Amino acid sequence: MSREQLAGPRPKHAQLRDRLAELASDLGPDAAIPSERELTTTFDVSRATVRRAVEALIADGLLHRVHGKGTFVARPRLESRLHLASFSQDMRRRGLEPSTRLLTIELAAPPRDVATWFGEDEAWRVDRLRQADGQPIALEHSWYSRALLPGLDSHDLTGSLYALLVEEYDVVIDSAEQTLWGESAQGRDADVLAAPAHTPLLVFRRLSTSLDRPVEHVVSRYRGDRYQIHMSLSRDDDPTPAPHEGTTP
Repeated sequence: MSREQLAGPRPKHAQLRDRLAELASDLGPDAAIPSERELTTTFDVSRATVRRAVEALIADGLLHRVHGKGTFVARPRLESRLHLASFSQDMRRRGLEPSTRLLTIELAAPPRDVATWFGEDEAWRVDRLRQADGQPIALEHSWYSRALLPGLDSHDLTGSLYALLVEEYDVVIDSAEQTLWGESAQGRDADVLAAPAHTPLLVFRRLSTSLDRPVEHVVSRYRGDRYQIHMSLSRDDDPTPAPHEGTTP
């Protein structure tokens, strides 16, 4: 990079952030950005200024840091609308190739809340890593009804499980309740997702049914630096009537 002077009334860290955002756009996903030392020299700023600009872009999801290797341009986050569809369907709609690595399948005693929901003392425990174009996106810890899905362990679970349920068991997921919260990647989950410690995660818990029969209880942890959710909201979505003007809510 050629030397460039930052000037003007705006703080230098804000100016540098803009320059680095432009650089990231020019370089493209997975490209390395110059080191802190190179940036301090190029823009004649302190290392603290460089770190503040870089951290801001990491927080925005434009850059990501790989321990021991450097800082790289992040891939654009995959965006999804909340809807009832399989991961495979969701990825193919985006023109991406989904793939799945099966980590665990076994008959086991589920946690009490899961057992109560299924009404079964044993259920299929299925853990899978979901990927798009070979990149880890989500880690699923799932339970499936033993009564509705006998012999589930004899099938290939590396494709769309929803498609398998229809084809092999005539079970169509037609309704689900889903809850979303945030966590940070830690321990084995971070390792399996190839995510640096404390990477933000979007966590979904979905309880799915078919003809009012409990079929699936799944907790999915999505890498928040690679996935985001889009929601369209309107006044009609609020079941509580708005207070009339001049009244107290």
